[in-house]
Amino acid sequence: MDTPKLNPQINEQLKHVPVTPGVYLWKGANDHVLYVGKSKELRKRMRQYVTGHDGREWIDRMMTEVVSFDYVVTSSEVEALMMEITLIKQLSPPYNVAFRDNKSYPYIALTMGDKYPSIKYTREKKRTGTRYFGPYTDARGARETVDTLRRVIPLCRSTCPEYRQVQRSDFTKPVPRPCFDSQLGYGPGVCSLSISPEDYALHVKGAISLLEGDSLALERDLQQQMESAATDLNYELAARMRNRLEGLQSIKKRQAVVSDSNASYDVLGFAREETIAAAYVLIVREGKVLYGNDFILDKGFDVNFENLASSFIGRYYSDAGQIPAEVICEIDLRDKKALETFLSQRRREASDNPHAGKVRLMRPERGTKKKLLVLAQRNAKHALLRFKVRTHYDTERLNSALLQLESALSLESPPLRIESFDISTLQGAHSVGSMVVFTNGKIDKAAYRRFKIKGDFDQANDVAMMGEVLSRRFSPERRKDERFGRIPDLLLIDGGKPQLNAVAAVLDELGVEDVALAGLAKREEELWTTWSEDPIVLRDGSPSLYLVKRIRDEAHRFALDYHRKLRDKAMTASILDEVPGIGPKRRKALIRHFGSFKKIKEASREELETAPGITEQVAQDLYAMLHVTFS
Repeated sequence: MDTPKLNPQINEQLKHVPVTPGVYLWKGANDHVLYVGKSKELRKRMRQYVTGHDGREWIDRMMTEVVSFDYVVTSSEVEALMMEITLIKQLSPPYNVAFRDNKSYPYIALTMGDKYPSIKYTREKKRTGTRYFGPYTDARGARETVDTLRRVIPLCRSTCPEYRQVQRSDFTKPVPRPCFDSQLGYGPGVCSLSISPEDYALHVKGAISLLEGDSLALERDLQQQMESAATDLNYELAARMRNRLEGLQSIKKRQAVVSDSNASYDVLGFAREETIAAAYVLIVREGKVLYGNDFILDKGFDVNFENLASSFIGRYYSDAGQIPAEVICEIDLRDKKALETFLSQRRREASDNPHAGKVRLMRPERGTKKKLLVLAQRNAKHALLRFKVRTHYDTERLNSALLQLESALSLESPPLRIESFDISTLQGAHSVGSMVVFTNGKIDKAAYRRFKIKGDFDQANDVAMMGEVLSRRFSPERRKDERFGRIPDLLLIDGGKPQLNAVAAVLDELGVEDVALAGLAKREEELWTTWSEDPIVLRDGSPSLYLVKRIRDEAHRFALDYHRKLRDKAMTASILDEVPGIGPKRRKALIRHFGSFKKIKEASREELETAPGITEQVAQDLYAMLHVTFS
């Protein structure tokens, strides 16, 4: 099968789609939604459309119209199903014809147009006068729900021959012999006309409440009837009520998969980067997650999170057409009361009801709402990622950052290769240096290098240690070594004017004159150069400031990681060597067996004995040494 011709950006964007449950939307021109689908593995399912492996004939035709796509992450496939149905009803995508006529999923239906409504499991097209519940995720579950419900509330089944027979006479002539269900207590006796339409209507009302998730009143009524029957010594009726209660609990468990409450609220999740953020509004109505909206904001870490959240709430709900009684947010806002007053007023205006209740801003700590908050945050992260991939945001920002650095530092060209160095030590022990490289503004890990400080330092001397590292990096041999790459366009160090002058002196001594040098002071995040006595202040939130801070922090992280590794290795060797019977061979065997010194320390005496070559006595001595040392 030929691969459909697509917007070339789609293949690249698909790489960033998560392998999680969710809903996907294929879009055509003018952002028009062509198709909505669901999957338990979004990326895998969406790739089948792109590679032509779906198999359905209309897919190739649709994909020639696809310009872009969107997706929403969900917690489960069931949740994805419910959101898919809602979006299809809301958007009416042209390629969802097969789904719109309800042939894909089973429903439970009540024939409300009949004098005695019956219940049935069906995949039929929706008919006037029939009320449908669902869809359900599997046919067997829907059928079991019908059977269990009829044990709780006696209702006629639409497929019952006796019911059909009495229905043909418009419920005026009883059948000669009642149906078997009536004899078992499942049927209410319509076929024998032993129940009035009014009493039967009460059964139907109870069934509707139960299918909608409102079971408390019915549960209390059944409990009362069971206790009353037991008091009257009518044990047969009491047993029947007990069985109905058990059936009710079974139905409630099934419904919890779809909805565990009837509450309606909005859940706000945020994701931020240095100068950009995304907000995601998860819409929950009557206990069901319906859909979500995402928004890209032009501020990120460069503004206070409370200000960002408050500004978004004010802007979003000033135009919202529906405002629930609760809005879930991940932080407590200082202007909470003012926002609640504003939201309550907007709710009255939006609903055209002057008596609409107040709106509360809530921050959940646990439970369903907390889980939904985490889900909204995940979707905000993916919305931000989609925007960045779609707009080439990172590439454009990196280009801007390099051009800004070229201008600010008066370089001859943009610094396409930037190197940064850092020192990590503990009172002069296990001292190391790091070299990180950013090529074209991006991390270039293949070019990273680590240096173990060779000089004898009794105490921390960062300047002298930095001098040793730079001497080794820019020695004539290293400058010719292809493994170290070409000389950088910019050398960035952590520190202000004193540190910068010390590094400049080392480079002068080495005869290195063709490397631009700058220092980034932590306190004010200012750039210092050798040719100016005044610092260069990069605009707060600018791409260039974000880049140099990231490079400086990456050099610090890389040095610290290496320092910790050497320190832990030395500690491991020192302690293990002190245990009688453990030499180099057994030490290697222990580390290979457990994977790390931390796991050796956490192991029990019995677990230590399982290591190759470790006897019971050695394990006992090792266990004692470890727990004396670390107690």
